[in-house]
Amino acid sequence: MLKSRLLQAAFGLCIAAAAGIDTAYASEAAQSAAPELSADFVAHDFQFSDGTVLPDVRIHYVTIGTPHRDAHGRIDNAVLLMHGTTSSSQEFLTPLMRRELYAPGQPLDAQRYFVVIPDGLGRGGSSKPSDGLRTRFPRYGYTDVVEANHQLLVDGLHVTHLRLVLGVSMGGMQTWMWGERYPDMADALMPVVSQPIAIAGRNWLWRQMVIGAIRNDPDWHNGDYAAEPVQWLRVMPLFAVLTGNPARLQAQAPDRKTATDLYDNLVEQARKSDANDVLYWFDSSYDYNPTAQLNRIRARVLAVNFDDDLLNAVDLDVMQRLIPAVANGRFVEVPETAHSYGHQTQTHPEVWKQYVSELLAQH
Repeated sequence: MLKSRLLQAAFGLCIAAAAGIDTAYASEAAQSAAPELSADFVAHDFQFSDGTVLPDVRIHYVTIGTPHRDAHGRIDNAVLLMHGTTSSSQEFLTPLMRRELYAPGQPLDAQRYFVVIPDGLGRGGSSKPSDGLRTRFPRYGYTDVVEANHQLLVDGLHVTHLRLVLGVSMGGMQTWMWGERYPDMADALMPVVSQPIAIAGRNWLWRQMVIGAIRNDPDWHNGDYAAEPVQWLRVMPLFAVLTGNPARLQAQAPDRKTATDLYDNLVEQARKSDANDVLYWFDSSYDYNPTAQLNRIRARVLAVNFDDDLLNAVDLDVMQRLIPAVANGRFVEVPETAHSYGHQTQTHPEVWKQYVSELLAQH
């Protein structure tokens, strides 16, 4: 069941078998296990940003830890984590994430913090096109994903203030939006592998390749297909190329045969996803453009990007130009090292967890 590290990262599956957990960690986890809950919140009469209303929208979520209440009865230790485009809450629930983030003494020690990890709208156990509506499902955008998470927190969990909002990739983009949309709700924001600009250039071109391959597949039938369209599957390995580290990819596929085998495996991994869901995943960034409202952000911001991330290329100088618009903002470019994984360094908190500690210590 344990896939190669590259396959796990490439499609955001990040599923590890029990054999992947070392004995010492398993023993430590058993001794210090914090309460963990997996549940669904239903938002009734949910209105999308285009005006469409669904009577019930389900948001699946996981919580780790216990809410702490202040003298006024308000939860004061909540942290929101938001995952990447092709993933779900499972991205933050791998053995590595648990060991590096939530274990005793780690930055988000679950004995201290109440960690909330939703499946973003359209993904995982949350409402999505493949539940039955297919392309009759409303065309959601990042604004809708953020609003659904907000309703989960406020109406479902009665969390009205957050110690930290941390998101990776798509979740990082939504972290910028969170700071603008709810400027007084969080003490700190940490967007990882993201930039506060509309998706364009290389980052949009490859997404459009996937979208175009789905929509132009003769079996797609405007989303009402009897059998899954397959043309997009042959494009999807591009995701691994753009989100991985070139040196690691070369080591993973050092000759033509292993590279071809890797391609075939990536195609098979993609086959596990529904074409309509995938189409919505990549199209949903259409309303992402936070640049003009960065000055609305009041929370402390520490943005973290990686030198070897091809999707958020550091040579575009985006962060240098835009971070001055954030009153309490700064950014870090983590140099490429032997421990880098390109864009997928997002799944390796051992590389960036020090910045979580640093940001929370400023409170």
